[in-house]
Amino acid sequence: MTAPGRTRKKVATGGTDVVVSIDVGGTGIKCALVDTEHRVRHTERHATGAERGPQAVLRTILDIAAGLAATARAQGWRPIAAGVVVPGIVDEQAGVARWSANVGFRDVPLRDALVEHTGLPTAVGHDVRAGGMAEARLGAGRGRRHVLVLPIGTGIAAAHVIDGAVLSGAHGAAGEIGHIVVRPQGPVCGCGLRGCLEIVASARAVQHRYTELTGTAATAAEVAARLGTDPHADQVWAETVDALADGLLTGQALYDPELVIIGGGLAESGETLLAPLRAALAAKVTFHRLPEIVRAQLGDEAGSLGAALMALDLVGSGKHSVDPDAVDERIEEKA
Repeated sequence: MTAPGRTRKKVATGGTDVVVSIDVGGTGIKCALVDTEHRVRHTERHATGAERGPQAVLRTILDIAAGLAATARAQGWRPIAAGVVVPGIVDEQAGVARWSANVGFRDVPLRDALVEHTGLPTAVGHDVRAGGMAEARLGAGRGRRHVLVLPIGTGIAAAHVIDGAVLSGAHGAAGEIGHIVVRPQGPVCGCGLRGCLEIVASARAVQHRYTELTGTAATAAEVAARLGTDPHADQVWAETVDALADGLLTGQALYDPELVIIGGGLAESGETLLAPLRAALAAKVTFHRLPEIVRAQLGDEAGSLGAALMALDLVGSGKHSVDPDAVDERIEEKA
């Protein structure tokens, strides 16, 4: 079976051992073959096709993984592990997607399915936590020990990374900073609470608030572009920055990071967001140490790079090894 919307782009040639990396989103799946030096050797993008149902999405993921392993073999590379990351609630120890609303997953045993389908040791993780780990190790957080990565897009989540390891929590739900209540009388969030950070300070929230004030639709990027010339844009931006500063203040109390990396769509505005956010947080802190606040560097490749890091960590731990013959057999079976 060929995955829908398949495109390919070879990035580099040569090398030996590679891992299969798959970042599953609600609309698209970003994939790569990454070597042990973290170099991207090959990339692909596919449509998720979530409207087809969770079983069809799972089948697409399995076919993509087998196809990437076959591509590696065809290039003379040796696939040694796989990493797949998904949104929602993920039990990383069990390798199960507990609840991924955007792709319809409920208690899907991703790891077991991928191991059975490809013969590769497989790591399963959360997309934001994996992307945060990649940012901390390979991107803006290189060389720093305590890092909080905060992607601000349609929603808001966070990854708390200590010495390169991301914390997932007892139930796979760590980092849901978007559901800290910062405006108790605010609008109702999708989670059922009022005034969550996500409902008042995400890129979607900026768009909704501007429309509410003006009756005119505008994206967050368009609102940012109107600052200084449109009082409504100024108001929305100021409200957003203030709410984000309150969320970060709570984050600082909980995590005490030395560095906060802001990513996602809202971070595309760069210093237009970061400069007032630093000032707003500085005005609110009391005994807390101010973290450095910077923009993310890896863009939309962070998730797939994080999946690759998880796969490399898995084989690097020495607890898992690949049987080349088993992989070859499965590749031939799926061809």
